[in-house]
Amino acid sequence: MSKSIYPVGRTAYLLVDPYNDFLSDGGRVFPFIKAIADAVGLLENLRKLDVAVRKRGLDVFFVPHRRWEPGDYEGWDHPNPNQVKVSQRHHFARGEWGGEWHPDFTPKPGDTIVREHWGSSGFANTDLDFRLKQRGITHVIAAGLLANTCIECTARYASEMGYHVTLVRDATAAFKPEMMHAAHELNGPTFAHAILTTDELIQRLAS
Repeated sequence: MSKSIYPVGRTAYLLVDPYNDFLSDGGRVFPFIKAIADAVGLLENLRKLDVAVRKRGLDVFFVPHRRWEPGDYEGWDHPNPNQVKVSQRHHFARGEWGGEWHPDFTPKPGDTIVREHWGSSGFANTDLDFRLKQRGITHVIAAGLLANTCIECTARYASEMGYHVTLVRDATAAFKPEMMHAAHELNGPTFAHAILTTDELIQRLAS
């Protein structure tokens, strides 16, 4: 992996799906990721990253999953397996606590909230690419949930579209260790320009 620099004005921090359902005790998905989240220090690392990227002056983009509403996916020809789960379990329901931002990760003045993605990619059927380009962004740092679905898909899509991509291996989580391994040791190296820990990234941002 290249030793990357992160130019201010050209680098965006993409925070993917920081919902209560994913990150808070009582969230619908949190019990399934808790073991890995605790092991890697997910919440503390996301807090550290939030401070570091804002101190560096990087653009912050919130990349949210579709908040479930009654009628979503009904009559669809071929919803994918994750969409079927959402339709059954109502993850990130709009207007409910689970679909609200985790209180430590809420948008601040100047942040960008892009349109909600229906699948795993934060780019597909959203305005993310357009809004990144309007700000002259060339480098993206992806963190949030889940490592092997929305993070991987969003970051891979970014690489395909010509962005410099950084994954943060301990600022994400998944349901199983094997999924984390696949995301960072097998799949990530095929598209990401850098795969770093939170501390490694913060050191590079500071330099």
